[in-house]
Amino acid sequence: MKRILMVKTTSMGDVIHALPAVQDILQHYPDAQIDWLVEESFADIPRLHPHVHQVFTVAVRRWRKQVLQCSTWHEIRAIKRALAAQAYDAVIDVQGLVKSAWIANWARGPHHGYDAQSIREPLASRFYQHRYAISYQQHAVTRIRTLVALSLGYTAPQDLPDYGLGTTHSAAGSTTLTLPPKSWIALHATSRDSKLWPESHWIALGQHYAELGLTMCLPWASAAEKDRAGQIALMVPQALVLPKLSLQQLATVLPGAQFAVGVDTGLSHLAAALDVPVVALYTDTDPGLTGVAGGRKAAAINLGGKQQVPDIAAVIAAVTTVTTANPV
Repeated sequence: MKRILMVKTTSMGDVIHALPAVQDILQHYPDAQIDWLVEESFADIPRLHPHVHQVFTVAVRRWRKQVLQCSTWHEIRAIKRALAAQAYDAVIDVQGLVKSAWIANWARGPHHGYDAQSIREPLASRFYQHRYAISYQQHAVTRIRTLVALSLGYTAPQDLPDYGLGTTHSAAGSTTLTLPPKSWIALHATSRDSKLWPESHWIALGQHYAELGLTMCLPWASAAEKDRAGQIALMVPQALVLPKLSLQQLATVLPGAQFAVGVDTGLSHLAAALDVPVVALYTDTDPGLTGVAGGRKAAAINLGGKQQVPDIAAVIAAVTTVTTANPV
């Protein structure tokens, strides 16, 4: 049995990008024990995968703010002991930052990562015993799958990614909520206002699909997001503002949608990982290397970019494409 520690700490979309590597490992080493090291805020993502054995959590963001507190150092000592409790055949830092390389170093085993020319923070490569040159000019999912393949000695895969969540998400969260039979998910919320798609566009899109008999479903996490969802729903016939859901609960609900339209948010990546066709809308970032990546069962299209606002007609056309496409 190979024991492997994956290190991908942040953020939600980036952690989701690393999930296909788990499936790749299992294809070559079916009895592998795969553990994961992640920031506490994103621990629910690897926990969704049925073949991730143990999830270790760190809290670097919180520790930085509480560096003088005894509890901080107690937590650090505890995670160091937990990681050192067993030896790994490979510790693979697919994050490629100094902080992730430093934390990965707490685990016992040969350490693998990008070389200094293939990494955003070249200093991180000094923490690895094994370093690999992997081009930046490819999607993050491909880079991660390639790094893991080189670390474990198999050929880097060229096929579409399999995120490995499949139907196993049903056990991930506890909620009795089910979406209406003909519905779609509007992932309207994101981390900063510059990434938002205009409310008027959401309303027009919702009205378009309402005329076709589809219910617009709007999740939310904060009070501001709930207010925005309510304002959109007021103008869209039969629109449904969902109750507040945890990430794992939302993972049980998303597959009930016929498709998802989402802004630059980790939830758009999650929808793709759950085999939901996705159209992702970018207004402030370039999706070229880190956009939503469709899997083997559902397609994804990224629209827009820096200072670009996708128009409604383009979104409707993209939805038609992803809902009729067969990625395999």
